[in-house]
Amino acid sequence: MRNRGLVATEQRNPRSRNLDQKSTREILRIINSEDAVVARAVGREIPRITRAVDEIVARLRNGGRLFYIGAGTSGRLGVLDASEVPPTFGVERSLVQGIIAGGNAALTTSIEGAEDHPEQGTRDLRGRELSAKDTVIGIAASGSTPYVLGALKFARSRGAYTIGLTTNRNTLLSHIADLTIAPITGREVIAGSTRMKSGTAQKMVLNMISTATMTRLGYIYDNWMIGVAKTNVKLCRRALRNLREASGTTEQRAEEALREARGNLRVALVMLKSGSDAQTARRALAAQRGDVRKALASAKRALPATGSRRRHG
Repeated sequence: MRNRGLVATEQRNPRSRNLDQKSTREILRIINSEDAVVARAVGREIPRITRAVDEIVARLRNGGRLFYIGAGTSGRLGVLDASEVPPTFGVERSLVQGIIAGGNAALTTSIEGAEDHPEQGTRDLRGRELSAKDTVIGIAASGSTPYVLGALKFARSRGAYTIGLTTNRNTLLSHIADLTIAPITGREVIAGSTRMKSGTAQKMVLNMISTATMTRLGYIYDNWMIGVAKTNVKLCRRALRNLREASGTTEQRAEEALREARGNLRVALVMLKSGSDAQTARRALAAQRGDVRKALASAKRALPATGSRRRHG
């Protein structure tokens, strides 16, 4: 096993020495100063994040799925991002899946030993019926977590596209993955505590990947969430406001369209923007796999043939 003490995230940070002897304000300033390097480190990885998004988009358009897999903080961040994709973008829960070493119990309880078994990473992916259409992102700050390495090796054996997300250079992960994203955040304020800068960098990269991917797939209209889940009062209000602003219509007309669309925000938006009825809008979205702009163009083309043009505003 690689000597973990050699990687930057495991080494002592000279800027935080004697941390336990400092005042609260001094501790916070040191943490804040170190956190300031994270966004710059992530920014330097944009060319590789771009490649990752383009590869993921191509595979999802071909019927594939996206998997995040990791242990500890890395695994929790992957599960978090995957769990937030469906309510934000209105996609099926199976499209983006998060897997953590130790299973669901590891989301709230530390099960650190779970990361030491590469064969478990293989087992956790085996039941997902991976194919060449899928993408697997292995998340490991050290770049040497056995559980993640085992999972990526298995994913490659099934032809899936593999991406490694780490915060260290020249890791074992980079020798397995098809593409490696490595924002170099350096030594942690507390030596080896990769829940800090490394975790922040991983969260930023995952946000970028999922948001850019869903946007490229057409699940965002302009910069509005038009697939947002209407599961509470706040989200229902947000959905109606987004629909009204995105369509440029009145609140009353937006409410009418949303009722006719049976609560489907995308269907209602296509109706309002194209002047079509709910059935035409729904068919257009299905034909375009949920891409709103493409569905809108399709619905407009269908109007002369269907004679279903309506005035919504």
